[in-house]
Amino acid sequence: MTGSMTFHWFLPTSGDSDQVGAATVTAGAARHDRAATVAYLAEVGRAAEANGFAAVLTPVGAGCPDPWIVCAAVAQHTERLGMLVAVRAGFALPTLIAQQAEAFQAVSGGRLSLNIVTGGDPAEQRAYGDFLGHDERYARTGEFIEVLRRAWAGRPFDHAGPHYRVDGGGLATPLDDPPPVYFGGASPAAEAVAARHADTYLMWGEPPAAIAARVTRIQALAAERGRTLRTGLRLHVIARPTSADAWAEADRLLAGMSPERIAAAQARFRRMDSVGQARMAALNAGRTDGLTVAPNLWAGVGLVREGAGTALVGSYAEVAAPDRRVRNARRRRIHPLRLAAPGGGGAGRRRGAAPCPRDARPTSRGDVARALTQVTPRRWVGRAPQVLRSPTGRRATPARSPGGSPAAR
Repeated sequence: MTGSMTFHWFLPTSGDSDQVGAATVTAGAARHDRAATVAYLAEVGRAAEANGFAAVLTPVGAGCPDPWIVCAAVAQHTERLGMLVAVRAGFALPTLIAQQAEAFQAVSGGRLSLNIVTGGDPAEQRAYGDFLGHDERYARTGEFIEVLRRAWAGRPFDHAGPHYRVDGGGLATPLDDPPPVYFGGASPAAEAVAARHADTYLMWGEPPAAIAARVTRIQALAAERGRTLRTGLRLHVIARPTSADAWAEADRLLAGMSPERIAAAQARFRRMDSVGQARMAALNAGRTDGLTVAPNLWAGVGLVREGAGTALVGSYAEVAAPDRRVRNARRRRIHPLRLAAPGGGGAGRRRGAAPCPRDARPTSRGDVARALTQVTPRRWVGRAPQVLRSPTGRRATPARSPGGSPAAR
């Protein structure tokens, strides 16, 4: 499958920082120097919109606010930017989610996409009141998406399945612009759901050969069901004019991860039953050395942050190159590329630093890393005047293991 690239950014709904920390839970989170006020999130959204990003992803979990409410608010302060809202399947009935999606499309002008999240931490699931095992959760997710799509069709329907029963359900009229469904998961149970139900299959950053193998496998599974499937990749980014500057920032971020935070996060990851999380953990093995797992691909983010745990690090040209390698692998394209700064959606920098160059305008096919230097707003809302740097800026990105020179990676 071929087609153009689409770039998404990340909305830091639990706050922003100049350090790497947890995104969806309170345990292990770095300090949040910038509160996630609607005003600040709206600035991030408007900056992403002005610089060509198609949408912003929101996280979902016990440590962040409800993404439906936050995104509905931010949508009122942007004009074109899509809202990729994370929905935890199983925590609300799909018929209700269909109605919420209908309302969101109406108030946002049709800018909703859904990221269906199954959940990979049994302790967190139980805290919400969900006691299903791993594979059963994915089976429920598949049924959830099936019922959701039937509800959007606007025709009364009945459904009787292992997890949901509906009598005469569905929206009163068809939803003219049903949101595209994004979905991720690395286990066989997750791949089966993606191949049957998703519009876009999402992966976290791994070495290009591993990503190529996964893309080939999921597209084959979809083809067996007579479907085509887009694929997407989630990565953090740190890019600077020179490679040395980028890796120096990487070292700074790694130095901010205390041994205690790393140990606590790694223990939490080991209790999870998420195959994707296990793949991220295997890339860093809980160590602070040997974190460059492919050219310009650094696995240090995953030492303390759940979910996507890798970052592209280097000069603008170097950061753009791995994207091309992944897209060309086995002649498959990674379509939506979701980028973020490891501290959150923005990237602060110290007062007095030189401003980002305004000629670094983004294009969907051009130097992505250079484009990112314009994404983040230029001040911190609700704080003393500061200058923010973009997702690729000083205070917002992952790094690599200390001690190695750029030439050594």
